Amino acid sequence: MSIDSVWPASATWDDGVLHLGGLAVTDLAREHGTPAYILDEADFRARAQAWRDALPGGDVHYGGKAFLCPEVVRWLDRLGLNLDVCTGGELAVAQAGGMPPGRVVFHGNNKSEHELRRAVAWGVGCVVLDSFAELERLAAIAAGHGTVQPVMIRVTPGVDARTHKSIATGGEDSKFGFSLAAGDAERAVALVRARPSLRLAGLHSHIGSQILQLDGFAEAARRMTAFARAMDVDRLDLGGGLGIAYRPGDPQPPAPSDLVTIVQKETGGLHLSVEPGRSIAGPSTVALYTVGTIKGGTIKGGYVSVDGGMSDNPRPAMYGAPYTAVLASRASSAPARGFTVVGKHCESGDVLVHDARLPGDLEPGDVLAVPASGAYQRSMASNYNHVPRPPVVAVLDGQARIVVRRETESDLLRLYP
Repeated sequence: MSIDSVWPASATWDDGVLHLGGLAVTDLAREHGTPAYILDEADFRARAQAWRDALPGGDVHYGGKAFLCPEVVRWLDRLGLNLDVCTGGELAVAQAGGMPPGRVVFHGNNKSEHELRRAVAWGVGCVVLDSFAELERLAAIAAGHGTVQPVMIRVTPGVDARTHKSIATGGEDSKFGFSLAAGDAERAVALVRARPSLRLAGLHSHIGSQILQLDGFAEAARRMTAFARAMDVDRLDLGGGLGIAYRPGDPQPPAPSDLVTIVQKETGGLHLSVEPGRSIAGPSTVALYTVGTIKGGTIKGGYVSVDGGMSDNPRPAMYGAPYTAVLASRASSAPARGFTVVGKHCESGDVLVHDARLPGDLEPGDVLAVPASGAYQRSMASNYNHVPRPPVVAVLDGQARIVVRRETESDLLRLYP
């Protein structure tokens, strides 16, 4: 199966049953329960390696916010990828997974003093500065620690990424970074160079997420390269944001090599870094659900309720993210019907898939599979309605192992004094 498919590379079908990593999803659902995220380890590694191969002379920082756990950190370390984190919690996972601190880049638009102290003490490779207040805060912390902290300056280049407004970050009206047009970025460069406890390691920009056209990347590269040359800076991080296909028939995204080729034309001899996340984690994981109830709808064709919902995938409710669902536990020759796949939460907006084409003989107990579920699902999952979050089960060569265990009600109750 193509690495650009909505399904992981190991996905096969046998008499209507989906197999991942050599294992039937019926067996995985029986052993690990549902909902569950099934992570194809070989697929994840192959997508990460594709980025390394595309940029052999530069740096690839995996965007940890897409999905992160200590085992994934270990995979990244072995593959030679660096890691991008943006909170103290993600920093803790990087430490737990054994990532060398020098290969960690620390992002975030409002890092606390505690988080910055922790990063400096650990020896994090680079802190991406996002505001003047943070610049001065970090300079004081590094000086007190007796070290010189490498930093990048996050620049807002004023580029329209042509994506959903909730995941666009490169426009002038953004909570992130220093404005290029207003002169804030140039002022930040001067301030860093005036602080003995900081060392300017490069410039950074990130224009958004789920981007399927390369012209925005090219324009950002042009603007950032011009600024880097004006500031006599030779390292440029152009962030991540390459999108993926979520449904069969969706436009296939450009390959990592396509993006790198485009931006390298604009960046000349600058040392280049990228920060892919979704494009590695997204297609590598399939979410499994068990059907609980089926209702005939008078307008939308019917409702299929499953044992998960917006607590394990908030993206459809937050900004209409599209997904597909398929019957994965048996064969069916029944004609397909249109269904709305909904969750178990007390919200009318708790919809996972709109207009899913599923067999008309669907019944309680059937297992549904939702592909492209690896990015921004487990990492954004919540305990809404006090529902414990699902596990992440890695599969490889006929073996399954839990890399994030299922939460229990005991986990939830432990928080209450």
